[in-house]
Amino acid sequence: LNLIPRFYQPQLGNIKIDNQIINEVTIESLRSQISLVTQETTLFDDTILNNIKYANEDASDEEVLEVSKLSNSHDFIEKLPEKYNTKIGENGVRLSGGEKQRLSIARAFLKNSKIILLDEATSSLDSETEQQIQEALSKLTLNKTTIVIAHRLSTILQSHKIFVFDKGEVISQGNHNELIKN
Repeated sequence: LNLIPRFYQPQLGNIKIDNQIINEVTIESLRSQISLVTQETTLFDDTILNNIKYANEDASDEEVLEVSKLSNSHDFIEKLPEKYNTKIGENGVRLSGGEKQRLSIARAFLKNSKIILLDEATSSLDSETEQQIQEALSKLTLNKTTIVIAHRLSTILQSHKIFVFDKGEVISQGNHNELIKN
């Protein structure tokens, strides 16, 4: 997953997106097309509004409100003392894990990139929070190229193609029903 946004360089071969080698485009151009939602969300000691706008600083407050609703963040934000102007502390220390994840998803909506990378985006969440995150992720990934790394089967049930890895090797692939049959 870290090879796609060029956090690391491949030791062999090339990675292509739409038949274009990613090392032949600028990092800025490549990353402008990618949203990353991980288990460990990076947040800043700033307001909720500014943390969401980090994905697109030119976004209007109305756009932030819209993506907050799409990501299932709006309701918890409205319960905070200063709502969207609430400071969340360093790395979002004043928020739960699920709230942080939903803000990360709101950022991804606001960025509106063509490629979504999800790395254990629902791990270590309770089942109710996971359901809210799954609902938001299904909206986020609609008609987008999405790569998901997950240990929880519920995270990837709707995927068109699933690759099962064991010790770094692909041992099986297919959709959920095909994998269950095999």
